[in-house]
Amino acid sequence: MPSTKSYRDFILEQLPPEVTCRAMMGEYVLYYRGKVFGGIYDDRLLVKPVPAALERLETAARELPYAGAKEMLLVEEVEDREFLRDLLEAMEPELPEKQKK
Repeated sequence: MPSTKSYRDFILEQLPPEVTCRAMMGEYVLYYRGKVFGGIYDDRLLVKPVPAALERLETAARELPYAGAKEMLLVEEVEDREFLRDLLEAMEPELPEKQKK
């Protein structure tokens, strides 16, 4: 089931303004300051399991964004803007740089 535009819009409203998204096969890849940190998959906010995310989301479920993908962490605190901002700030230095084509 693809993610809905209304859920995408809700998540983007909760995240800092530096977050951008790109539609991809009915889902949305999310970027923070140009680095991929997660995405919206089946109306779920999932983030990469970098150490900072693992520390802040200790009890988060590990879920697959789609068949054959690597596990990601489910963020349930989607209404807590301050938590989300702090999470992204902590994750950003640990995220890989954008790959050049």
